[in-house]
Amino acid sequence: MNIGIYIYNEAEVLDFSGPFEVFSVASRFLKDKKKFNVCLISENQSLVTARGGYKVSSHYTFENHPPLDVLVVVGGVHTEEVKKIDVIDWIKKQSDSVKLIASVCTGAFLLAEAKIITKQKVTTHWEDIEDLEKDYPSLKIVKDVRWVDEGDIVTSAGISAGIDMSLHLVSKIHGYELAVKTAKQMQFDWSENN
Repeated sequence: MNIGIYIYNEAEVLDFSGPFEVFSVASRFLKDKKKFNVCLISENQSLVTARGGYKVSSHYTFENHPPLDVLVVVGGVHTEEVKKIDVIDWIKKQSDSVKLIASVCTGAFLLAEAKIITKQKVTTHWEDIEDLEKDYPSLKIVKDVRWVDEGDIVTSAGISAGIDMSLHLVSKIHGYELAVKTAKQMQFDWSENN
């Protein structure tokens, strides 16, 4: 199963590192044919400078990534990202073929701009809820939760909540027992309830 995590300049480091770690650790408990192939995808260059000057090299760009089963769109300083037509078009195109699409933190703004979320229940970082409500008033925004599951679309609150959501995705794809094992291996205090 190919899990793509979309990263960009000024992305929040834990927004992509947390989910990457969850899927990587979960794969340790899976047989080869069931393992997650988790990768970082950027728009058109491999080197991305995330928040705090953290430099990371993506595995793929829009042009050469494998077909995805799950797409995770991360948050960070998203205000320029939502204006990029190529980025929004690519996210929309991926949503047509993936089994699950998820956002961490302000990644919800990119899903909303791509019209993947239009009137669903969603969440984002507590600090950005008011802006999400203002920019996309048809969304049903849920406060004070770690993640919101709307079937094939899952959104999470900010930064560390992406770990909780990713464990939920592992549970959704491979079962609760694997999510619990993964959380224990990571020494992460996780509950199935958000």
